[in-house]
Amino acid sequence: MLAGLMPAAADGVGAGAWTRIKDIAQLQSARDNQLVGYGLVIGLNGSGDGLRNSPFTEQSIRAMLENLGIATEGGQARSKNVAAVIVTANLPPFVQSGTRIDVTVSSLGDATSLQGGTLIMTPLRAADGDIYAVAQGPVFISGFNAEGAAETLTQGVPTAGRVPNGAIIERQVEARFNGDTSLTLQLRNPDFSTAVRVTDAINAYAKDRYGKRLAAEQDARTILIHRPEGISAARFYAELENIAVVSDTPAKVVVDERTGTIVIGQDVKIAKVAISHGSLTVRVSETPTIVQPEPFSRGETAVEDNTVINAFEEGGQVAMLDGPDLETLVSGLNRLGVKPSGIIAILQGIKSAGALQAELVLQ
Repeated sequence: MLAGLMPAAADGVGAGAWTRIKDIAQLQSARDNQLVGYGLVIGLNGSGDGLRNSPFTEQSIRAMLENLGIATEGGQARSKNVAAVIVTANLPPFVQSGTRIDVTVSSLGDATSLQGGTLIMTPLRAADGDIYAVAQGPVFISGFNAEGAAETLTQGVPTAGRVPNGAIIERQVEARFNGDTSLTLQLRNPDFSTAVRVTDAINAYAKDRYGKRLAAEQDARTILIHRPEGISAARFYAELENIAVVSDTPAKVVVDERTGTIVIGQDVKIAKVAISHGSLTVRVSETPTIVQPEPFSRGETAVEDNTVINAFEEGGQVAMLDGPDLETLVSGLNRLGVKPSGIIAILQGIKSAGALQAELVLQ
């Protein structure tokens, strides 16, 4: 069983989840680099940029045609089948020249859709200004835009898409990974307890495998590992990345008030509190009445307003809430029978009262 492969938890270590080092940390030298470029998408079915509203698109068309040996002086382009776009991509570590990567294409002008378009040759540059890749290919989008005489339907984002394997690496990022005598390991979620546990786990393995301690924690995120002689950096890290440790995280409650999403961490605890929560509802009903004049009179038909206002309050009972662990806390919140918006208000009130033993993150 998997549990049989895991070492016993150290003193003071909670019942956290066993995770591999490769899942919670990454090498500093194994980082991505961002690429960006400006290009044109052609072949659109009349859904491209309006050249009057997007003059840079017309300038780009002229420059492209002149580079292809076609003179455009004195003419005025009126094509609606071209859209100016920004092309972005992530350059993975250790890639070689000739490798293909995915790119993302986003409209820059007032195009309504990139469906059916083709990205023409676009150089992609890094922050140093050098060209590292060239992108080209058909654009695939996940949304669509349908328009009629009286109604328009849009689903997803038709003005952004992807070109799978659309960029070819022309220049690789220089890396001396195998020549490094030390490796810098960085935690994705910085935490002092996790950094110490990772260091201890690596040293326990290194002591048994190489006869000496090789790792030292630097701070809550960084761990420095010395590579022993006689083994490549790639093979050495391959041995370390599958070591299992118990990761630790601070207690947090994440609240997104726009969507009503609430995420409660495992270590969140609430001191015993009494809560009263109710909602006041005011209903206004308008039932206008038509009043007719007497026969053969000089009166006029009129509308008589009739308004009924009702106010009632739901809930309001006082409930006890005590959450020494996550299961008890969730059961207590569900027992109150309130909606997510009410739970958000309750959590904010508990935090203000000092009974929430966690960080409340509002998004």
